[in-house]
Amino acid sequence: MNQKERMLGELPYRSWLDGLPEERMAARVRTREYNSLEPGDDDRRNELIREILGKTGKQIFIEAPFICDYGKNIEVGENFYANFNLVILDVARVVIGDNVMIAPNVAIYTAGHPVHPVSRNSGYEYGIGITIGNNVWIGGNVVINPGVRIGDNVVIGAGSVVTKDIPDNFIAVGNPCRPIREITEDDRKYYYRDRVFDVDDY
Repeated sequence: MNQKERMLGELPYRSWLDGLPEERMAARVRTREYNSLEPGDDDRRNELIREILGKTGKQIFIEAPFICDYGKNIEVGENFYANFNLVILDVARVVIGDNVMIAPNVAIYTAGHPVHPVSRNSGYEYGIGITIGNNVWIGGNVVINPGVRIGDNVVIGAGSVVTKDIPDNFIAVGNPCRPIREITEDDRKYYYRDRVFDVDDY
């Protein structure tokens, strides 16, 4: 088993072997081009993001700048939008469902290092996959740590640090992030806190 296979198998691996630096460099070249595109160059932007990511839906938009390790280990579903400064360290798989919105300055980290200094100084690191469900809104400055699963229909409040799984249909906030209340049908009539929609086509 080479180091790339170990990495994708969520085993300890060394990141400077077996072609991994070359793959990261290729991703940096593509993301640099993506982040340097002229506003309005939608054709190249759409083409390039599909070269960077492993799998995408038809409707996808990621505001520049966007940074990732490999890109090919990221899958996003239909109707995906990410605002400025999305960072995804995808040394393991990141799978994101349909209708997901990500606010600015969100960091999704599959990568980690051993806690003990001797183990850490050996050069071994690891990646544990992250899954984000359908119909999820992730607020600004959120950090999602390795191994986390965020369920369907979830809202993650701004500034949260997600260290554990979040169940379906919950608002979750804090550091560490925790569910604070379930989202119910009654929430549908509000667009912000206690402010009721004044339109009927939502």
